[in-house]
Amino acid sequence: MLDLFAGCGGLSLGFLAAGFRIDAAVEFDPDAARSHGLNFHSGDARHSVARDIIVTHPEDLAAELELGLAEDALDVLVGGPPCQAFARVGRPKLREIDAHPRAFEHDPRARLYQEYLRYVEAFQPLAVVIENVPDVLNHGGQNIAEEICEVLEAKGYVCGYTLLNASFYGVPQMRERMFLIAYHREVTDQVAFPAPTHWMDLPLGYEGSRSVALKLLNGAEGNAHDYIEPPAPNRKQTAAVTAEKALSDLTPIYARKQLAAGVLKRGARRFDQVMVSDARRKISDYARLMRTWPGFEHPAEGIKDHVIRYLPRDYELFARLNPGDQYPEAHRHAMIMLAERIEQLRLQGVRVREGSPEYLRLKNAIVPPYDAGKFPNKWRKMWRDQPARTLMAHLGKDGYSHIHYDSEQARTISVREAARLQSFPDGFVFCGTMNPAFRQIGNAVPPLVAKALASTVLEALNGSQQKENYVVQRAAAAV
Repeated sequence: MLDLFAGCGGLSLGFLAAGFRIDAAVEFDPDAARSHGLNFHSGDARHSVARDIIVTHPEDLAAELELGLAEDALDVLVGGPPCQAFARVGRPKLREIDAHPRAFEHDPRARLYQEYLRYVEAFQPLAVVIENVPDVLNHGGQNIAEEICEVLEAKGYVCGYTLLNASFYGVPQMRERMFLIAYHREVTDQVAFPAPTHWMDLPLGYEGSRSVALKLLNGAEGNAHDYIEPPAPNRKQTAAVTAEKALSDLTPIYARKQLAAGVLKRGARRFDQVMVSDARRKISDYARLMRTWPGFEHPAEGIKDHVIRYLPRDYELFARLNPGDQYPEAHRHAMIMLAERIEQLRLQGVRVREGSPEYLRLKNAIVPPYDAGKFPNKWRKMWRDQPARTLMAHLGKDGYSHIHYDSEQARTISVREAARLQSFPDGFVFCGTMNPAFRQIGNAVPPLVAKALASTVLEALNGSQQKENYVVQRAAAAV
């Protein structure tokens, strides 16, 4: 397998767990590239180099990594090129970019798709897997997934794409993404997606987002020949993994106590301190899976990336939030806290007038500065009895979207907790400091979803091999 736009390796890890060999990856971000090389190639320098796909041509990559002839090197190509080049109506169709090598001059970002397709052309994989956000189905008036299928079908592939929610595959996160699978026609003539293993009722917001993404497919000019309805979960299946089941065995971090004791300080969060888990804590089946994932077991000495953001103004406010509270509720709680503080000062004989310099100083020390009407989704306190909402790539800069459900801990989630919510096992290592690690996790495909997809792909490839062996045996018998 070759992983393009690989990040730290969510797709790679899922395919590895399903039985594939990870031969190579192409990733532009240096920290993510080092993470991929460390986890899948023991830190081999050749596999830890950040590569720009625009200047890294397929044949050069195959030669550099000693993969042999490109067309014989791989069975599967996976990845998800960014789609910014198609953000507005009037952008060229993907098939036009593929047909005209210099079309990228109109928008250099289109080169990312062009290079991705060039890798398909060069390596001629038996299977292709692509992941992206649901909006690629209605991206500036274009259905990018359908256009990808048109290009791949012209190259001899049969294609299908759908929307899958990670919570249906054992991931403690309600992450919705588009997945596309293509097989060379010599493998099979149909595409299927993995059946869900877990069940839950998704919140209305997810249904609304899905409807927007599918709007173009269902419109008067809808063009969705290759869209496949996602397999439906069954209420008799295992309940979706909750945030509490995912995180409760990890050592608590009581932010307010650490702040008061001077343990929690401003500065870069480096992964240089080991945190040993309490073996007496209750371990769920999911937590046990994260601790015992073959090849990525929980480190015997403890984990080093259970670190959190330094947010001294907000820890007390986090403690007051109720599960599901978002920024408008947080702002109201903060204004109540401000009123309480002013009343305390009044009882001490200090009068603070609204609008005075002292009032503004207190307000800045207690109340977040954002307009409650403009940023309703900026904050969210997690529910302990539900999967988490979607982790974003900017989690390191704005972790308020995932405030820990435990009011005693009163903080945003740690790097290791984000990894748990994304289904990365405890032995998976993220290179760099806290913010780069958060970005790698937020950008990744959940490994458990990747494993489900990989198992489906493997079944198709094995079925093709069995069919080929049967034909050869019949021919030999006839002779």
